[in-house]
Amino acid sequence: MKFLAVIGLKGISFSARLRFTQIYTNIKTLIEMEKLKKFLITTLIGGLLVILPVAILAALFNWIFKSATNIIQPLTNIILAKSDVKEFLADVIAVFVILACCFLIGLFVRTRFGKFFHNFIEDRVLKIAPGYNLIKETILQILGNKNSPFSKVALVQLFGNETLATAFVTDEHNDGSFTVFIPTGPNPTSGNIYHLKTQYVHPVDIPVEEAMRSIISCGAGSSELIEAYQKQL
Repeated sequence: MKFLAVIGLKGISFSARLRFTQIYTNIKTLIEMEKLKKFLITTLIGGLLVILPVAILAALFNWIFKSATNIIQPLTNIILAKSDVKEFLADVIAVFVILACCFLIGLFVRTRFGKFFHNFIEDRVLKIAPGYNLIKETILQILGNKNSPFSKVALVQLFGNETLATAFVTDEHNDGSFTVFIPTGPNPTSGNIYHLKTQYVHPVDIPVEEAMRSIISCGAGSSELIEAYQKQL
């Protein structure tokens, strides 16, 4: 009855009090059910966020392994026919043979004649093949032999005033100007490309992952970005 006294219904009839008590109980039950529902959903999502990346990574490795074994299957069959080793060990031997061949080819193209021969074949034959340049660029990015287009974070004065925008430096030019990519939050894969003079581009020393995280969260957690910028002033 304390609830009735609080809302000023202490002097009403017993039946009315009972009705209001039932309404209050129902509301309280609904609130508790909503809390329980929210708890169950957030807990389930938390579990999925832990399990799904592991499951996807395991499925990816499984796909890569199966694809690799299919590619080297002819060599594996030769090893199995010439020896008594098991198929898994034959796959491992085949992988090492392929890696050894890659190493020897790498040694060859480091020589003057090998470099000339590779450039000749690439310019006259391989670059004509559709998709060759795209595949080569992708592999160079994965292996780290080429600077990533998102290797440097910057704050840019896009409008020439004190307004700053989070950007990634994608190219630097001989005249000192920069080409930058400014992603849109919360989806960093879309955005716009701008060409700016040096005085409008301020590189900041923070990891690319931190900048990406602030973009995905629509600016939340940008304190490290701003602090790094202010230290350079």
